[in-house]
Amino acid sequence: MKILITGLAGFIGSNLGAKLKNKGYQVVGIDNLNNYYDVQLKMDRLNLFLNKEIKNYNIDLADYNKVDEVFQKEKPDVVINLAAQAGVRYSLENPFAYISSNIDGFMSILECCRHHNVKNLIYASSSSVYGANTSYPFSTSDNVDHPLSLYAATKKSNELMAHTYSHLYGIPTTGLRFFTVYGPWGRPDMALFKFTKAIVNGDTIDVYNHGNMMRDFTFVDDIVEAISRLVERPAEPNLEWNGDHPSPDSSYAPYKVYNIGNNSPVRLMEFVEAIENKVGKEAKKNFMELQPGDVPETYANVDDLYRDIDFKPETNIQDGVNKFVDWYLNYYDIKL
Repeated sequence: MKILITGLAGFIGSNLGAKLKNKGYQVVGIDNLNNYYDVQLKMDRLNLFLNKEIKNYNIDLADYNKVDEVFQKEKPDVVINLAAQAGVRYSLENPFAYISSNIDGFMSILECCRHHNVKNLIYASSSSVYGANTSYPFSTSDNVDHPLSLYAATKKSNELMAHTYSHLYGIPTTGLRFFTVYGPWGRPDMALFKFTKAIVNGDTIDVYNHGNMMRDFTFVDDIVEAISRLVERPAEPNLEWNGDHPSPDSSYAPYKVYNIGNNSPVRLMEFVEAIENKVGKEAKKNFMELQPGDVPETYANVDDLYRDIDFKPETNIQDGVNKFVDWYLNYYDIKL
């Protein structure tokens, strides 16, 4: 079985590519290696983490003709779309990047899946789709019609687009709502990376919502394990689905949405303390208000994920942070 991963040089994509290759799958990737964050980090993931053994096509997903050429050449059985313009706050500064990557790019993927007989499409959604919802824990049966950022709106749009293609063309599509993924090789724009760097250097960290944020931090290995189990479990029609009382997480079409979260939200200050414990230094903190587009709390209900693949994330925050800090110190050759 051949699997095409978009966003192969990304945080989740590189980890997933290595795992799937080790499980015996043929893996190829698409990643345009854009400069949203350090391109060298992306190159190192490809060259070191993947041992230069997985081919990556350096093209933009929004360029449909080039994406189609890859599908024609590689003929993937399964597509895992992880490529996206990420970041809630950056969507306030550069909204058009999100339309190009998350909407136009996903459209290219859907059309190629349609025309090249792809048997299973798995794609990254986000916990941000829950938006103004304050019913905890977030369930895939909840309404997600009130996004708080353009990033969230593009991810909700991906779910709607996927359903349309499942309905029209019978393509099995599975959307994965990731909850604050962290771990070694993580993105420099995310809290763990920024906090660790600042604490190590003795700089001040910005603590939003005065430290009262709650996040369902999910370790990258748990995310990758869940995805790998879904590779050979394409979405199927829900025969009990009823249009009079439509459940949003499944359909009469081969369409499914899952949460992938730790099912255990952690207060932001506890997260900071875990870094302080590992580094052995106290952070200098600048307490700030909740930022536009942010939500105060995320909390994943993963009952259906556990039911369907017999797995749920369980890595505790201190263990996960310890692994990240060890990687960070080694990667940047830092001695404490």
